[in-house]
Amino acid sequence: MPPLPPPPRTLVLGATGFLGRWLVLELLTRGEPVAAAVRGVGRDTELRRWLRAHGADDTALITVAADLTRPGLGLSPEDDARLAEVRDVHNLAARYEFGLTRAQAEPANVHGALHALHWSATRPRLRRLVHLSGYRVGRDPQPQYPPSPRTTTAAYARLGAYEASKLLGDAAVRVTAPRLGVPLTTVNPSSVIGHSRTGEAGQYLGPAQLVRQLHRGRLPLLPGTRHTFLPVVTVDHLARFLAAVPAHDSATTPTPDGPATPTPDGSAVVAHTVLDPATPVLPDLIALIAAHLGVRPPRGLVPVAVVRRLPRALTGADPETLGFLSEDRYDTSSADRLAAAAGLVHPPLAPALRHWADRLVAEDFGAPPR
Repeated sequence: MPPLPPPPRTLVLGATGFLGRWLVLELLTRGEPVAAAVRGVGRDTELRRWLRAHGADDTALITVAADLTRPGLGLSPEDDARLAEVRDVHNLAARYEFGLTRAQAEPANVHGALHALHWSATRPRLRRLVHLSGYRVGRDPQPQYPPSPRTTTAAYARLGAYEASKLLGDAAVRVTAPRLGVPLTTVNPSSVIGHSRTGEAGQYLGPAQLVRQLHRGRLPLLPGTRHTFLPVVTVDHLARFLAAVPAHDSATTPTPDGPATPTPDGSAVVAHTVLDPATPVLPDLIALIAAHLGVRPPRGLVPVAVVRRLPRALTGADPETLGFLSEDRYDTSSADRLAAAAGLVHPPLAPALRHWADRLVAEDFGAPPR
């Protein structure tokens, strides 16, 4: 009879998703006992098969059936008890799609974020909750939650259901965590591309849609300006960063004697924006990929405001993606400090972009097998 795995010290919510599986792989590689929250028949087997194919020893992994949209994560009493030793919680679960309705996006991205927070507050050994947010949210130094119904309705109308729900979920956890005494880090990654060496991603939204249009000759004009900045980060770097957050970023460190030790800034809530500073401006990024794929780059630029007014059938652009095309730059100083302390360095970006583009083409941009 095989030995029982050690009690998990880390719970990963969204473990079977695009980012979650890479984080589970990184944690297992580091020898960390992990609990993966799964939902749906066969997801446990699918996750373990993927991990083994990527060289992981999954004997230190347990899986629990969870539903982020329900209080207590929908855990059975037995599974909740199996997670008694958990000290770090990574909430990477979200509904990431464009074209969602508010009713589809809110249960996971807002209510689910709060359910993960409230459940984390019940863990006696909790060290840190890490909430994966978005790089264009969470920039308000004094978030308000809950907002007025009018403000909420306006946000959904202006941003679309995905981005609005992520914005509200970010505010919800940042406001509520201090009230519950939960040490919280929000990680705001830029657009995530494939693995730096293999290009593997499994995610076909966001900038992958631009590469798809480029490859198929449907990007004659590029939305944006000469200074539009769509930063990216490789999935393997982001996984390493997330895995390092709890140890390097604990706002409170429980001790056997009881009292907690505050961080130097005295804050229980920390936010990091993670992106590769080597990311070129969008026209240069697209030109690099076009040259590699041997296709014609866009002939010019068109303002985003103009694209918004044109029929989607003509532009091929999802209206919700246009909000990510901006000349904004982002403060990554806190993430840079953590990365330096953890010994993390971004892999070379140009080769990573080429590997990613090749993989997207090889996988036909996620089209179902014929």
